[in-house]
Amino acid sequence: MQTSDGAVPGADSLPESAPIRVLIVDDDALVRAGLTMILSGAGDVRVVGEAADGSQVPQAVAEHRPDVVLMDIRMARVDGLAATEALRSRAGAPEVIVLTTFDADEDVLRALRAGASGFLLKDTPPIDILQAVRRVACGEATLSPTVTRRLIAHVAAPDGNAGRHRARRLLETLSERERDVALAVGQGRTNAEISAELFMSVATVKAHVSRLLTKLDLDNRVQIALLVHDAGLV
Repeated sequence: MQTSDGAVPGADSLPESAPIRVLIVDDDALVRAGLTMILSGAGDVRVVGEAADGSQVPQAVAEHRPDVVLMDIRMARVDGLAATEALRSRAGAPEVIVLTTFDADEDVLRALRAGASGFLLKDTPPIDILQAVRRVACGEATLSPTVTRRLIAHVAAPDGNAGRHRARRLLETLSERERDVALAVGQGRTNAEISAELFMSVATVKAHVSRLLTKLDLDNRVQIALLVHDAGLV
């Protein structure tokens, strides 16, 4: 309903969405400054803190309570891989995006297995960095379907045949529809593509993905893709 002057009653009192809180972890001060400049230009993102080494991450996360951590891999004392593994093992941990100069590095794959939501190359265009942060904050992976397919093509089951059997046993616990969704995620499909392919709404796809994460005890859809690859199904 509108008032006589066309205004919506109470519109000026509607709560605004809180900005996405970002912690930047990188041992290069220039990189931190550049990322801060990029992110601070967006009204819906706020850089709440910085850290120069993975050893500083626990305290920085406790102090600043970020939604997303941009994590460099190469750092002197505690690298980004160890910091990601430690951070993501904690309940209520923020999402992690790994920063790297190698787009198919085994270190990146280890970070994804540890629970990172994806990775960014350090020369990623600013608009793509912003979009990645927004997507991760909404619970999506930062990897495009093309990048997902390329990444999982580089990783083998962590312990050979035993890893393949384990992955297949986990997937056998799924319903037929859940398995269909898992395979589509493993093929790098977006929610919209899965919706069209499997004739279900996007909301239903999201619900299936959430159930997959719970049933398979995984952190994000990238790990679903890796599990499907480990099973030898893509």
